[in-house]
Amino acid sequence: MSRKTMTRRRLIRICVTLAFALAAFPAPAEYADVVLNKRSEKEGVRPVVFSHWFHRIRFRCKVCHFELGFKMRAGANDVLMADIIDGKFCGMCHNNNIAWGADRCDLCHSGRPGLKSGIYGGHQTLGPGRW
Repeated sequence: MSRKTMTRRRLIRICVTLAFALAAFPAPAEYADVVLNKRSEKEGVRPVVFSHWFHRIRFRCKVCHFELGFKMRAGANDVLMADIIDGKFCGMCHNNNIAWGADRCDLCHSGRPGLKSGIYGGHQTLGPGRW
């Protein structure tokens, strides 16, 4: 095996190890993330960090704010895990068919402890509601 191939494999191993190590740390909220922590920490889990822009680049606003029933104002939606498991709100897509299901708690409940509920970063819109 050539020295170049060994160096490339070592670099790949380091990158994969680093990616797994970083995934183990709770995420901070970033630009336009919505943090849901009304009940999370009281129930013994980390806050939910919902990446609004990650979803927004894939779907039009109406998908979530009309078809799934999310109100267009931060904090106005009372989302319960029981609803998600029953296929409401996030559970319409996060059902192990379209996206991972509710059994993957760590993928949504990934916020740093102590994060307050709200929108982090770009919290204003030119749309129908000011958040």
